[in-house]
Amino acid sequence: MKTNELLGQLADLLLSGGVEVVDLAAELSPQTPLIKLPPELAVDTPKIEIHEISAYDKNGPWWAWNWLKLGEHSGTHFDAPRHWITGKDYADGSTDTIAVKNFVAPVNVIDCSREAAENHDFLLTADHVKAWEEKHGAIRPGEWVVMRTDWYKRNASEVDFLNANETGPHTPGPTAEAIQYIIATGAIGWGSETIGTDAGQAGGMTPPFPAHSLMHQANRYGLASLCNLDRLPAKGAILIAAPLKIKNGTGSPTRVLALIPKA
Repeated sequence: MKTNELLGQLADLLLSGGVEVVDLAAELSPQTPLIKLPPELAVDTPKIEIHEISAYDKNGPWWAWNWLKLGEHSGTHFDAPRHWITGKDYADGSTDTIAVKNFVAPVNVIDCSREAAENHDFLLTADHVKAWEEKHGAIRPGEWVVMRTDWYKRNASEVDFLNANETGPHTPGPTAEAIQYIIATGAIGWGSETIGTDAGQAGGMTPPFPAHSLMHQANRYGLASLCNLDRLPAKGAILIAAPLKIKNGTGSPTRVLALIPKA
């Protein structure tokens, strides 16, 4: 079948509702949970601010608009390779230089929701990923891999979402070996429903923060604070994750979408 015929079929399915568009992004507002880092390690992203310029008034009689203050890695967001020191030298590693074809790709959804509910520090291992492949099929080069934990259901409360105590944050994520294996499959990126792409205790891993360190070292991408992964099949969905075209951008808040067959 010719490409234009396939695209025509997709257009018909979108218009008829045969293909559903699922929103995988959290609401962006001053209440959006943001990552908290030890003060000796880094300066935190400032709280999101939304300021009114006009609202059909003397400052703009026929229009309404706002100006925003927010960090690149606020809310549901895309991590570009230059976000991490291991990926800083890639010429195509910032949000304005990544090839746009990489923003649309099939997605593999690894369901760890039961394990994460039982253990907030649950770690996805390479063996978990291999067992998932045996059941659902191989992860192919150019595809996304995302970890479903249903953690997004906690993001109405920053305290619950960060889940931190005197020993640091406690959220699920991958081991270094899992990330190494996923990179070896040729996957284009890794995503999670937590505040960042790593587990809460990932600072103590080798290397520290392996999802960041290893993925970006390999010129791959990250997605954090995803929502509604429980609405996606294990395989068969198409992920659309296009960051803002920020010059030399290390990342961007992103309206991540998925295309799935209508149930």
